[in-house]
Amino acid sequence: MSLPHPDWLQPDWLRPDVRAFMSTRAGGVSRGEFESMNLGVAAGDDPAAVAENRARLQAALGAPAVFLRQVHGAEVLRLDRRWLHEVAPPADAAISTDPDLGVAIQVADCLPVLFAAPGAVGGAHAGWRGLAAGVLERTVASLCEAAACEPSQVQAWMGACIGPEAFEVGAEVRQACGGDPAAYRYQPNAAGEDRWRADLAALARERLQALGLGRVSGGGWCTVSEASRFFSYRRERLLGRESGRMVAAIRLLG
Repeated sequence: MSLPHPDWLQPDWLRPDVRAFMSTRAGGVSRGEFESMNLGVAAGDDPAAVAENRARLQAALGAPAVFLRQVHGAEVLRLDRRWLHEVAPPADAAISTDPDLGVAIQVADCLPVLFAAPGAVGGAHAGWRGLAAGVLERTVASLCEAAACEPSQVQAWMGACIGPEAFEVGAEVRQACGGDPAAYRYQPNAAGEDRWRADLAALARERLQALGLGRVSGGGWCTVSEASRFFSYRRERLLGRESGRMVAAIRLLG
């Protein structure tokens, strides 16, 4: 089993039964705007480079990972081995009770959340749409059902996402996501229209804590502001370019 790249993020939990991390831009073979650890197949990168990057990620994980067809929804997929050879149905979260199947959550501004429970792990892709649709709550419920455990036995770790200084939202997003008003800072745009800067990680943390999880940590990185370290869909779109994808991955250790 390879070690994760030293630049990659790792949960601060103490779980000898779990292997988990989030990739950054470092450690791959992609070139140009996708340098170097792009793991997304749909952005226009060289397919051979993406395949090599995915192979490196799975070597670090020590098991094959199932890459989801993410659609900014709230469906949770319980992994089985057929999804290594067949196209999985659309889902924005997954759980695994098989040490030989890892969960892979692709992101480039949305928040990845990894979960560990006794005998089961999971991951969720939580942008504002998924957050509003309840993807975190549904993932925890599915994980607790699979592991026959209580939420207090579940740990969650949040990876890197768009930070509160960069995430500009309108009233419709604020209304859809709800949460503590302190997670929104009012800042009209240049045209004087009502806008807020939203703290996506804080909104997710509030929801996770309300579920009674035993531990919630992470969420202290901004993908937009750290261009040399993270891919960012929003940052690259403003520059007229495509963005690569990072992955938060987790598996049980057998």
